[in-house]
Amino acid sequence: MNRFVVIVAGGSGQRMASSLPKQFLKINGEIILMKSISVFHKFDPTVKIILTLPKGHINYWKELCSKNDFVIDHSIVLGGKTRYHSVKNALEKISGDGIVAIHDGVRPLVNQETIEQVFEIATINGNAIPYIDLVDSIRYVDDGINKPANRNKYKLIQTPQAFDVKLIKKAYGQGWEETFTDDASVVEKLDIKINLVPGNRENIKITSQIDLKLAEALSHNLS
Repeated sequence: MNRFVVIVAGGSGQRMASSLPKQFLKINGEIILMKSISVFHKFDPTVKIILTLPKGHINYWKELCSKNDFVIDHSIVLGGKTRYHSVKNALEKISGDGIVAIHDGVRPLVNQETIEQVFEIATINGNAIPYIDLVDSIRYVDDGINKPANRNKYKLIQTPQAFDVKLIKKAYGQGWEETFTDDASVVEKLDIKINLVPGNRENIKITSQIDLKLAEALSHNLS
């Protein structure tokens, strides 16, 4: 079974309050995006990696790879105006059967167990997405009214989200809708059941300075 990984890296750095896009920042001396790519290469050195980048970031990324002797093989695809369009562009570069995992470039702390789980379950059932349980109390808010909600009925969703190649290509042929919040929501539009698998709590999405500090601490503890 062929394995593919699409890594989406279209951040601008606005929420990070940085002139440098967050995927190019470092945690404990390692560039976030390189760390995100490396974890999949470690899982399977034969996996085919496709990286989506905005046009203005492609040359900078190539320079980073050269300066840092980053030689893990990957192809680069031009990102689109939204995450949906970036993924769609990457999927067009995949031919043949197999399983493709789609991952946020700013989630460098996904562990090997999570990656293995999503590929395994997607191979069996056509798709798999990782989740973690909520630990805080939550409230439902609507039109100025708020009330407590049962946190056990909700999950926090992570990436990588893995899918049969034919299925995800069919899903992305539907055209963009505002309700598409992640890849699973695109597939779900086809009335396909989504399979949940346990993720790892360290697999945070780095979007702010607090996330960056937390990732540095987590990375240090995991190393």
